[in-house]
Amino acid sequence: MDFTLTQEQRAFQQELRGWLDANIPADWRAGKRPPADTPESVEFLRGWQRTLAEARWAGIAWPKEYGGRGAGVMEQIIYQEEMHRADAPPQIGGLGITMFGPILIQMGTEAQKKRYVPNILNGQEIWCQGYSEPNAGSDLASLRTRAVLEGDQWVINGQKIWTSGAHHADMCFLLCRTQENPPDKHMGISAIIVDMHQPGVRTRRIHQMNGGRHFNEMFFENALAPADRVVGEVNKGWQAAVAVLGFERGGSASRHLGLQSAFDQVVDYCRTHNRGGTPLIQDPLVRTRLAAYHGRVHAAQLNFYRNLTHWLREGRPGPEGSLGKLYCSELRKEMMDFGTSLAGADGMLWEDELVEDYLSTFGGTIAAGTSEIQKNTVGERVLGLPKDIRN
Repeated sequence: MDFTLTQEQRAFQQELRGWLDANIPADWRAGKRPPADTPESVEFLRGWQRTLAEARWAGIAWPKEYGGRGAGVMEQIIYQEEMHRADAPPQIGGLGITMFGPILIQMGTEAQKKRYVPNILNGQEIWCQGYSEPNAGSDLASLRTRAVLEGDQWVINGQKIWTSGAHHADMCFLLCRTQENPPDKHMGISAIIVDMHQPGVRTRRIHQMNGGRHFNEMFFENALAPADRVVGEVNKGWQAAVAVLGFERGGSASRHLGLQSAFDQVVDYCRTHNRGGTPLIQDPLVRTRLAAYHGRVHAAQLNFYRNLTHWLREGRPGPEGSLGKLYCSELRKEMMDFGTSLAGADGMLWEDELVEDYLSTFGGTIAAGTSEIQKNTVGERVLGLPKDIRN
């Protein structure tokens, strides 16, 4: 692996650094930030995404004709690392930028691209992902939400769950069953764009164990979508669904960057908290565990770069992305568990940010494909092991 930046890539990095230094809001830098997941934060982040889009720093990998920069894989990684380094505000339309804009550009009709892509880029419309259901999470193809074509409208009924950000989303990329009794359960599914602002759509926020309410249930009761809102072909939505998951699991640097942040958080906790009057960081057993975690975090970074090498050579992310997803989510959970155990009785207090972040790691082993699903993918598609026996 050789990731020495070219002259052009260094120029890209310096341009982005300079722009971020000049444009990140002063209040954000000073720590004066609106409470997360509130109307105030949504409005602030919409404005930030408009600022990014106007400077063509929102969807950098998008083709130039759609408002992007046509950036290559390395520029995308540089972008993510520089945004992380600068502690820049997140993009509220992140799912739209990384997943739904790209799938529309790849598979959407010209009318769909014209209608939705610009609004995804500038944050005017926020998208959510209607995949998991109460009885169809990891086994996504068993979904039961149905869409029936009546005249020129799809009539949709069903339920989705664990939908991130649905309570402030404008549009949903929804998987529905559109064919009864197909020969294979992966057939007869369509991906439909659904307007969230209609009487037939209800959301109910889920109170998570870390105190947050980011996830939602969604209920569709005779919700409507025009017939031309299908992405790809009718009854062949599984291809679109898999493509979207590929964007989600592929070459993102966010996981190993998040893993590094979690490690830094635990180290900082050990530096600033005492046991018996002595900083935790001076305990030999604690230092030994931290040293081991440091090596494993570095291994995750190297594995990411190995996957990136594959992407650069093959032109697409491979199944190895599942290995990175599995490793990072499980290791982050383990590290935060260790940090919480060091907190002792304080680990039962909600006010401790370390505890809140530890509780959130459980969701990380489920979102974007459970650890069990990732193990199957790694075993079958990376190691070439025999497939599970399936009924």
